[in-house]
Amino acid sequence: MADSEVLVAGAGHNSLVTAAYLARAGFTVTVLEAEDRIGGDTATDELTIPGFLHDSCSTAHTLLQSSPTITGDELRLGDYGLEYIRPDPVVHIPLPDGSGITMWQDIEQTVAEFAKYSAADAATYRAMLDDYAAAAPGFTKWRYTPIGWGPSLDECLEDVPGGRRWRRIRQRAAADIVMENFEDWRSRAFMMWMALMTMQPPQRTGTGRLAYALAFGRQRHSWVVPKGGSGALPNALGSLIKDHGGTIVTGARVASLILEGGRCVGVRIDSGDEYRASRAVLSTIHIKHLIDMAPEEEWEESFTDGVAGWQAGISMCAAHYATTEAPTFDGGITPLASGTPTSAERVLRVAEDFKRGELALDDPVLLVLCPTVVDPTRAPDGQHTLKIVGVQPYELAAGTEKWDELMPSVARANFEHLGRYAPNITPDIVMAESLKSPLDLERMNAHNWHGSCHGGDMSPDQSGGLRPAPGWAEHRTPIEGLYQTGATTHPGGSVSAGPGRNAAIVMLRDLGSDISAAIAPEHPSTLEYR
Repeated sequence: MADSEVLVAGAGHNSLVTAAYLARAGFTVTVLEAEDRIGGDTATDELTIPGFLHDSCSTAHTLLQSSPTITGDELRLGDYGLEYIRPDPVVHIPLPDGSGITMWQDIEQTVAEFAKYSAADAATYRAMLDDYAAAAPGFTKWRYTPIGWGPSLDECLEDVPGGRRWRRIRQRAAADIVMENFEDWRSRAFMMWMALMTMQPPQRTGTGRLAYALAFGRQRHSWVVPKGGSGALPNALGSLIKDHGGTIVTGARVASLILEGGRCVGVRIDSGDEYRASRAVLSTIHIKHLIDMAPEEEWEESFTDGVAGWQAGISMCAAHYATTEAPTFDGGITPLASGTPTSAERVLRVAEDFKRGELALDDPVLLVLCPTVVDPTRAPDGQHTLKIVGVQPYELAAGTEKWDELMPSVARANFEHLGRYAPNITPDIVMAESLKSPLDLERMNAHNWHGSCHGGDMSPDQSGGLRPAPGWAEHRTPIEGLYQTGATTHPGGSVSAGPGRNAAIVMLRDLGSDISAAIAPEHPSTLEYR
């Protein structure tokens, strides 16, 4: 007997998004999660001291703000407590000569920051954002359309002003665009750091859009965070699923798929218990692990070949602190988000250090987040949660296992580096810490394969119709009845809800329904699918 019509393996935000659309469309859904709470990489945990709510992985939900899930209010998540905060200032980048560039919600204020160093760069920044604003609808349509269900990206760009030019821009390297268009070293450092924020090497071809898109998204939406922590998103989705008759089971780690007659009809968890579904099974298990959950002969060669060659890409490490103060920079700026690129050239060196497996601690490239600056609900009165994210290779030349020994010294170097720019960041403000190396991130969530919180590299050979494998980008897998979503599928990592919503579109059609059945009638979708 089936436990439900649809069984979902994993409770990251994308699989919960798919489950939410299916539940709203009237299907009975059961979600299984290995951990004792839902969310995957969109989770908020008491990592240091009770009462201090830390985002264990993602903090910003900026990309999500362009999703029809949010822009069309398709799931009515506000009814389940989801509320977003848009900080101002958006982000502050201090630089080694004592200068800096601050992005503000008001573009005029941001332009004035560039103008302090170069009038030409100020004009360029404004022009580039205006340029991308015209192209953004084409990229958004492609991102939130399942592969094969609508126009290709080039076809989407044909419909926007200057679209044919964007077909070339997107194939270029973000680094080349930044260096060609900005003249002052401070402007270049700011824009190069922005371009790195999806953990793609800016010097790689195919990253051209990132020279525009990262700054554009944050300038338009701010460094958006959910009130109460990143976990507010999965919690809202979980409440919706339960409200529509769904079931969520935590502490249930999937060990294998159950196949009958070549069809996936359920899963077996570590305890040996089985869960079955009458209509479909949806996986958000990383493809490098999913492939081992069924006999090799059940997967087609094109799929296994794609999984065999999967590359993780750039990995991160994070240090979480419970503190008595938030970072304060020159001028008294106390932002939610800040970073330390030092120079454009230092940002570009990240990719080379990765290739060599080199642990580079000189002028580390950091992302610093202190959400309690804008959301005091995350810590006791007057105290803060601080996260310092570094960019370091999972595979060290000395061996990945060395991370257990080296992470404390890496965290110390990053902390001291931040203190050079924010003098109040000293050891005496720290009440407790929790350190997470790339290896720890993988241990924390198996989906962070090789320390990548984005499912895997977004190189040209792992994007669009090639993600997760050539011929298998439509969220269906070689095993009948088994679907795949999450960061290993189009459009990839980050908190976008794109993989989850796209999987819902495909599954609902296969199940004889349509996404319109899941959307509140007063909020019809603005995107079309064939």
